[in-house]
Amino acid sequence: MSGPLDQPIARRAVLAGGLAAALAMSSACASDTAGPVASPAPPKPLPARGGRVLLAYFSRAGMNYHYGGRLRLEVGNTQVLAGLISARIGCDVHRIDPVEPYPDDYEATVARNVDEQDSNARPGIANSLYSIAGYDTIILASGIWNVRAPMIMTTFTERYDFTGKTVLPVTTYAVSGLGRTETDYAAFCRGAVLGEGLAVRGEEVDTPATATATTRWLQQVGLTPA
Repeated sequence: MSGPLDQPIARRAVLAGGLAAALAMSSACASDTAGPVASPAPPKPLPARGGRVLLAYFSRAGMNYHYGGRLRLEVGNTQVLAGLISARIGCDVHRIDPVEPYPDDYEATVARNVDEQDSNARPGIANSLYSIAGYDTIILASGIWNVRAPMIMTTFTERYDFTGKTVLPVTTYAVSGLGRTETDYAAFCRGAVLGEGLAVRGEEVDTPATATATTRWLQQVGLTPA
């Protein structure tokens, strides 16, 4: 069986072989289960330094890559990881929803992602935030699809002025870790300072080891006490 889409391989070859990235993320926060959020709620106080924090994430459920096979996820991997993070810090959570939802079928999502990457597309966002001006730290979380964050994350990041803000990349992946997120966010998040990222294997997102790693990462980036 061919490997996941987040490998650095020829995109059209991926289409022909019917593979792709460790797609998605998921775990419920109360603010996320209420549906699309048009604007951020008043931020909660942080337990440590780090200022006001926004966690913006994109996640896809449905059929996903899983140790070389396929597994149907009711909640996407990145949403699970977002839940772990938001349970540990005071932050506002914004789920990025596409205007055109990605297919439930894995191979169909792979094909769409290949087309979007090849055409440098900017998929529409159904629930854009009006502003990120009130935040000091922004966590950007997504899966890694063919070495990059899904193109909808570029749509999101290009809309705002990140001057003076810290951006922390977070990914769920099958092969490529943070992929190109650090390079891409440095280019698309105008004025941002890039901080240390967190990459979690999608198949292992709901494990004690990931919970421990998430807690350690939050301490390292200064969002919880060391």
